[in-house]
Amino acid sequence: MAALLEVLGISKSFPGVRALHEVGFSVDRGEVVALLGENGAGKSTLMKILAGVQPADRGEISIDGKMVKVSSVEEGLAQGIALIHQELNLATNLSVGANIFLGREPKKRGLIDEKTIAAESRKYLDKVGLDVPPETLVGDLTIGKQQLVEIAKALSTDARILIMDEPTSSLSQRETGRLFEVVKDLRGNGVSIVYISHRLAEVIELADRVVVLRDGENAGELKKDEVTHDTMVSLMVGRDLSQFYAHMPLDAGEMVLSVSGLRTPVHPGHELNFELKAGEIVGLAGLVGAGRTELLESLFGIAPAVGGTIEVNGAAVTISNPRDAIEAGLALVPEDRKQQGLILDMAVADNLSLVSLERDQRKGFLNFDAENAISKEMVERMRIKTPSDRQIVRFLSGGNQQKVVIGKWLAMKPGVLLLDEPTRGIDIGAKQEIYALMEELAEQGVAILFVSSEMEEVLGMADRVLVMHEGQLTGELKRDQMSEEAILHLATGRIGSAA
Repeated sequence: MAALLEVLGISKSFPGVRALHEVGFSVDRGEVVALLGENGAGKSTLMKILAGVQPADRGEISIDGKMVKVSSVEEGLAQGIALIHQELNLATNLSVGANIFLGREPKKRGLIDEKTIAAESRKYLDKVGLDVPPETLVGDLTIGKQQLVEIAKALSTDARILIMDEPTSSLSQRETGRLFEVVKDLRGNGVSIVYISHRLAEVIELADRVVVLRDGENAGELKKDEVTHDTMVSLMVGRDLSQFYAHMPLDAGEMVLSVSGLRTPVHPGHELNFELKAGEIVGLAGLVGAGRTELLESLFGIAPAVGGTIEVNGAAVTISNPRDAIEAGLALVPEDRKQQGLILDMAVADNLSLVSLERDQRKGFLNFDAENAISKEMVERMRIKTPSDRQIVRFLSGGNQQKVVIGKWLAMKPGVLLLDEPTRGIDIGAKQEIYALMEELAEQGVAILFVSSEMEEVLGMADRVLVMHEGQLTGELKRDQMSEEAILHLATGRIGSAA
């Protein structure tokens, strides 16, 4: 039998960039095929072509052995192909049922048939195991449940091929487990899934086969029994990354940051006490909702602390807003680079120089010489892949966008660097570059406090780790005490050594 989906020689170019060149792969009925590759490898472009969002320059798509034309989203849906974006495409002010049938509402006597929507919606909600009334407002659901609504919406279009782009990037561990169950159930019912993820452990668990792209071309394919972390990484980056984490602990220097009795607005009942020394890389671990991001936001003045003291280089500082934090030598790389870290419709150079505009101004006017110097330096230092520093940052890959966010802060030469999920949603090669940068900064005496939900990352990069649970620091582990079990013990609320 012919494969359900076959992609043949797809090519696509944009001005100055060749995104895809003669790419091909297939998906059988009821098969989960993981599509991997570094940021910029062409995954998103290929998926948009399959779903009819963008046209290919060359190449063909075959479904059930017949060549088909997919030149619009409607034609993609008609062929049974549905794309579930990483940024969910739901109307949060509408009900679950209204979202499932949005744009395809059944009518009765010229009016929307609410009863039919409710009845039909329940069928698809049952298929994904989501037990909520169709009348529920989507905005009242967790991100994990909204993800299931997206899948139910896709199934309501009679989708036979689901394309899932980083579906777990914003999910808790529990929600991720539920999504895995749904994927396996759909596979058992004959639905084919193209699964894109940077989390290789997920790929090992779910994928029947792995297809890897590199620089817009096919780099290789792995069968189920060939899928390992090392084989996937090797294909993605084209080299062996036997030494993935390059961290070598240093002798810590002088105290740079001291926090005493700090109380955040979200968890005002808990006092936080800890210190950072020059050249230290300290991990901040905990489960979703533990208060890690809130702690960084209080340190940086986004949500000023409601109590406690902060000392930088031995001097007490008042941080009421980000300007105060910047003047004190702090920098924050936020969790959501697109919403909080970048101005997407501005150029790379504009973003890189944004934080230092006030510092470098000339009598109230922009200093274009300084801006150009910073841009050139950071593009080179951060190895940002861009046609030029005038490229609009929206069109860079996720990994290169993250390098821009970090680069704009490095231009300020901070003494304390706060990183919130610094490698979320970026590829394996870009991750390694960021780890190497953290190492380089530590050697230069920068104190780094980083939040990460990836246990391997914490264990691989931290000199010590602070663990939080529901707004409270439950313990501190030195490098020789760190293990997944020890961290989870503290992350679940069991108090350890005082931090």
